[in-house]
Amino acid sequence: MSALSLRFRLAPTDLLRDATYRRLWTSILISSFGGQVTLLALPLTAAVLLHAAPTQMGVLTAMEIVPFVLFSLPTGVWLDRVRKLPVYVVGELSIACTVATVPLAWWFGWLSMWWLYLVGFVIGAVNTTAGSAAQVVLTQIVPRERLVEAHAKNALASSTAEVTGPGAAGALIKLTGAPFALIADAALLLISAIILRGVPVKETPSAVNAPFWPAMREGLNFVRGHKLLLTMATCVGVWQMCSQAATVVQILFATRQLGLSERGVGLSYVALGAGTVAASAIAHRLARRFGPGPMMVLGFGICGMGWLLLAVAPLNTYGVAAYAMMLLMFGVGAVFIFINFLALRQSVTPARMLGRMTSTMRWLILLPAGPGALIGGWLGEYFGLRAALGFAGGTAMLLALIARRLPVIRNVKALPTLKAEAIAPYSSEPSPTKALLDRTEDCDV
Repeated sequence: MSALSLRFRLAPTDLLRDATYRRLWTSILISSFGGQVTLLALPLTAAVLLHAAPTQMGVLTAMEIVPFVLFSLPTGVWLDRVRKLPVYVVGELSIACTVATVPLAWWFGWLSMWWLYLVGFVIGAVNTTAGSAAQVVLTQIVPRERLVEAHAKNALASSTAEVTGPGAAGALIKLTGAPFALIADAALLLISAIILRGVPVKETPSAVNAPFWPAMREGLNFVRGHKLLLTMATCVGVWQMCSQAATVVQILFATRQLGLSERGVGLSYVALGAGTVAASAIAHRLARRFGPGPMMVLGFGICGMGWLLLAVAPLNTYGVAAYAMMLLMFGVGAVFIFINFLALRQSVTPARMLGRMTSTMRWLILLPAGPGALIGGWLGEYFGLRAALGFAGGTAMLLALIARRLPVIRNVKALPTLKAEAIAPYSSEPSPTKALLDRTEDCDV
């Protein structure tokens, strides 16, 4: 859609009328299409071409998580001292180069699970830095009181790719083979990086910084001393463990138990996109009505019900429908969790701490993810794929029940606010809504 048509069709205060945010949103949309290819092609390469066992699928998933555990905390200190946008751009280019090695290795006969493990590790390492930088860049473009709306629109961009991307990715994988389909992801990431290079973000890193280790401890102490941040990190960390346990077996369940082809798996993932589109379209309004905290709890429960549904699904047409329904429910639940989780943690953090807070929170929530992937692989190999799905679903439902009883989560009905001097300027280009926001002391999200 052109910028001209956007101006005529969008509401006067819509964030997409801000050219700076619109450019960031477009980059997210394009890279999300590429991500759909990798989401399917990498595990399908392992499962179908390399005949990976469930434990090997668990290790592959864990390899993308290990870098977060190793590098997140020092990365946060570093990010608070540098400009974030260049880190984001270099990250897109680095992942493009990394995924392009898979078809190259397949062509020359070098591809193995160890190669995929290395690719997964590099992707995780880049996402540790570039992913955190991307989250901070958003706060430099969008005013704090509109972060839930911004994250919902970002999720809608990803969701659009998730609706149309899996089917196209499945067809591309069927046509070219899973390894060579990754070339499309590399090309789209290159386009995304080109768009990001032109995003006008004003940022001047501090010339005077505290010593490295005390600065890292300051980030840890900030999160540890903030009850909401620490509680959210614990809850989302448990959810990540469940999610990874289910993720490592769900494609194996689809291909080996339900008998779906690569294209069938791709078409099933359209349901994931449909779920995220639907949730992204209504999540902002639901958060305003019920509160960010309760919406996170609802997300935990919806995901848990989806995994339990697949755990008991029959191995026939109804099972295929249950697989698609699980993906749809995961899409809805994940959107409800993350747009509120990200907005809440950014809204309570001063600008100078955003890099360290982001990296510390990502470190905390992903600590359980690696063990979750290994648990899912181990349960799938020794007790059956349904056992891993049942573990994920049952634990997520228990998490939702416990989180619902925590006042620090249940009572969050609106985004907390910071004093004006703690918030950095959010855009280098005047937004059509800026004047309105400047006149509004308390803007409801």
